[in-house]
Amino acid sequence: MPKEYKNEYQPLLAKATKDRRRPKYVQDFINQTWSKRYQTQISDDGLTLLWSTIVSIFTLGGLTGAMIGGTLSVRVGRKGTLLTNNIFAFLAALLMGLSYPTGLFELLIIGRFISGLNAGISICVQPLYLGEIAPTSLRGAMGMGTSIFITGGIFTGQVIGLRELLGKEEYWPILLSTTCIPAFLQLLILPWFPESPRYLLIDKGDEEGCKKALKQLHGIADCDGEREDIEKERNNLSGLQAKKPWELFADRSLRWQVLTIILLNAAQQLNGINAIYFYAGYVFKQSGIPTDKIPYATVGTGACECITALTCGMLIDCLGRKVLIMGGYTLMAICCILFTLTLTFQEASPVVPYLSMVCVFAFILSFGLGPGGVTNILTTELFTQNSRPAAYMLAGSVNWSSFFFIGLVFPFIVLGLKQYCFLVFLVICCLVIIYIFLVVPETKNKTFLEIQNEFQSSKKRQIGCSDGAGTILLSTSI
Repeated sequence: MPKEYKNEYQPLLAKATKDRRRPKYVQDFINQTWSKRYQTQISDDGLTLLWSTIVSIFTLGGLTGAMIGGTLSVRVGRKGTLLTNNIFAFLAALLMGLSYPTGLFELLIIGRFISGLNAGISICVQPLYLGEIAPTSLRGAMGMGTSIFITGGIFTGQVIGLRELLGKEEYWPILLSTTCIPAFLQLLILPWFPESPRYLLIDKGDEEGCKKALKQLHGIADCDGEREDIEKERNNLSGLQAKKPWELFADRSLRWQVLTIILLNAAQQLNGINAIYFYAGYVFKQSGIPTDKIPYATVGTGACECITALTCGMLIDCLGRKVLIMGGYTLMAICCILFTLTLTFQEASPVVPYLSMVCVFAFILSFGLGPGGVTNILTTELFTQNSRPAAYMLAGSVNWSSFFFIGLVFPFIVLGLKQYCFLVFLVICCLVIIYIFLVVPETKNKTFLEIQNEFQSSKKRQIGCSDGAGTILLSTSI
């Protein structure tokens, strides 16, 4: 890397880190509140600590929500949990909106925690609900609904956060309070939809409720086939209670499924997507985009991820889960190599910064095409009814913990490895590709029982191979 690039790179990186930690409007609010309350200026370290708490407390709330979401979905139902969860969204919006007029930055901290709690429960229960109400042939597209609306929400937040809308200093409390709008819409729409038929029949034994829900969801003509599939799963799980997350580790028949969701959810945060967003502002600046125009370029990254989530939703039931997630990780691995090269030779040619910008968008496209959406769907499909809520609790806990870990460790990785940090993400992507190819079956157009049986068959084949050459393994039920 050229010496002049090193000299320019570190102050830009330090500035980017500082800007990400302490947005100016919230920084000014904390400063003013502290001065009025204690008649002295807050120290720089104290300001950093307060802002870091405001940022990281959301992750803690998300982890807490993921840990209780599965339990709530068993006790009050999938639909009931989603409706109840809106209380947290309204409360978080109220607290964050009142923080500025009341002069209490503590309300921001509490509001962010409750907002994270709402997000953790939603990301746990919403794909669970969508996966259970969807017909087998459309389960992938329905499951992508979660990713589509997450990326749509990010894009909407980026747009309304522009200076022309709610990005001015006096509007930031209103901007934070807009989190209540999706909750309000859900309270208007969700009551018209039925509870999950699988939950009603398998968990609650409510045959009439299940029949009514199936007719509402699939129509009279198609509800019998879906009912038969649910009946088969209920008979297979007869006498079994809903599992706790720690019980998944004790069940040998679920060993590979549990390992799969742990690895995929950890990889979803550790594959470099957060690093790409970290570098995006620097890359846009190096490409000649004025500093005051960079937020508009950032909106482009949100639109890019939203479009790929929609594209993935249209392709997933045609190409299959395995093709999309392996393809996504493969393209991301290629982007890691190219992005490392373009950052290293940033000053070699005027064209190189533009190539870096292409890599940013290509990486985001690749992430949205596979890992961003397919991971949640596989969590639904790899487990049956009695273990699925616990699986989502485990997957959500791993995902939020990995998000916190990468946020904590990534600045040190960047300072140590600089642009070569993407080689670390390259290794992660390659390892995930190999694991998916060897272990994860294709789940397209298969019932939950068929997917479970395929995992069992794969396990028996591996045992048969390990018994030595010429050994024949008799096919027995596990």
